[in-house]
Amino acid sequence: MYIKIHESVKGRIVAVCDEDLVGKRFEEGDLVLDLSERFYKGETKKEEEILRILKNEGNINLVGKNSINFAINNQIIEKEHVKYIKKVPYAQVYNLK
Repeated sequence: MYIKIHESVKGRIVAVCDEDLVGKRFEEGDLVLDLSERFYKGETKKEEEILRILKNEGNINLVGKNSINFAINNQIIEKEHVKYIKKVPYAQVYNLK
């Protein structure tokens, strides 16, 4: 999994994405999932460090089976919050803190 932290005037956004999906684009009807390298290609880190980061952030984008399962298994998100575009799972979390 890649993890990338974006700083903005409104706070931080953490993007976590399965490595094999970065750089791809998925469309289904009016929905688009654009997994640009600019936004999603960050660093690969150990799961313990990713978990520490996710537990301390309030704005998170997660994409891909591995990333989603990791977040569900660690109580970051619940299965009901996962959506799909072209069978690619994704979830967004805002302001958990």
